[in-house]
Amino acid sequence: MSARDNATGTGESTTAAPAQPHAATADAPRPLDGVRVIDVGNFLAGPYAAAMMGEFGAEVLKVEHPIGGDPMRRFGTPTSRPDATLKWLSESRNKKSVTIDLRQDEGVQLFLKLLAKSDVLIENFRPGTMEEWGLTWESISAANPRLVMLRVSGYGQTGPYRRRSGFAHIAQAFGGLNYLAGFPGETPVLPGTVPLGDYIASLYGAIGIMIALRHREASGRGQIIDVGIYEAIFRMMEEIASVYGVSGKIREREGSGSFVAVPHGHFRTRDDRWIAIACTTDKMFERLAVAMGQPQLSSSGLYGDQRKRLAARDTVNAMVIEWVASLDRDEVLRRCLDEEVPVGKVNNIADIFADEHFAARGNLAHIIDAELGDIVVPGVVPTLSATPGRIDSLGPTLGNATDQVMRELLGLTPADLQRLHQSRII
Repeated sequence: MSARDNATGTGESTTAAPAQPHAATADAPRPLDGVRVIDVGNFLAGPYAAAMMGEFGAEVLKVEHPIGGDPMRRFGTPTSRPDATLKWLSESRNKKSVTIDLRQDEGVQLFLKLLAKSDVLIENFRPGTMEEWGLTWESISAANPRLVMLRVSGYGQTGPYRRRSGFAHIAQAFGGLNYLAGFPGETPVLPGTVPLGDYIASLYGAIGIMIALRHREASGRGQIIDVGIYEAIFRMMEEIASVYGVSGKIREREGSGSFVAVPHGHFRTRDDRWIAIACTTDKMFERLAVAMGQPQLSSSGLYGDQRKRLAARDTVNAMVIEWVASLDRDEVLRRCLDEEVPVGKVNNIADIFADEHFAARGNLAHIIDAELGDIVVPGVVPTLSATPGRIDSLGPTLGNATDQVMRELLGLTPADLQRLHQSRII
């Protein structure tokens, strides 16, 4: 869809934005068409990578226990469907549910036959769990030497902590992120109260899968991708390792500020809203000083030099706090945007729903569920100009594709299916 060329009422530029690619039509080819992914994980770390692949054409078979399925079905805000929270509907998009009990030998054999006809396996159990079921890499690779396997766990498949339970909150703490979240001297907080570690580990996992599939094209062999949630967090921790290694300096909590720039933070407006301002260079501060009507603040004798601003952090921040508090949010935005100061609203979800940029970019996808009606979920990221992804369906009902997959892929008869259902293997 094309971005709209109109004024926002907050001083944003009216220059036409580049046209956005059209959303994929229901029958348009996608780059991962023909790739089959088996997602046997629970919750989010790993399964999110499978959902992303599904958006770009992969057939994703979500293998779940016949009784209850993935616990994420019951995690989050409930709906009128007893097996689907809103979290499940959003994060298990574009998947088909196949039920197999991997704790039974016959279930393991069915699973191996399914892997023999697949390209990617994604699991996130505690290391050693699949091996206890007889699903070693040796047995999996013997069933399909070309299979790529993503293993996501709290601490990775090796090391002294490998068997510990790992969740995003714990991994974010262990990886160093939570220590930096919060205000100086106060209790470290959970950044955003969302499982960042699960999402980030899945993104690294998806990258690993693409690399491994590319290698398979050349070699004909699959391999294992091993991602620890904590290390996915640690990899994104800027320069803290280098700084400590060189100087022994430990970075501490900065609140909404930054130790390398000032003013840099969140500021409350007169109408009790919040904006973010980030002046990381002298030029940016010069523009802010003009927006504030006090251009003299950026002179060389006052705060025009970053080092002087950092030395007078409290004074500079106090002036910005006072100025922002004297104006409503839209007026602060208008003045800053007119001077090209890096500024943005600190949005809550209602702000996001009302924002024209989110709408123009397709960031809020409206998906019609036959039972639940219009469900809004985050749109597909990234945007590809020639082969965009799409959301075909929300999280499936438990076992919605079991019989179809068993018949079409594994050649089971109606009598076979009846026996397996009765014995609760599927």
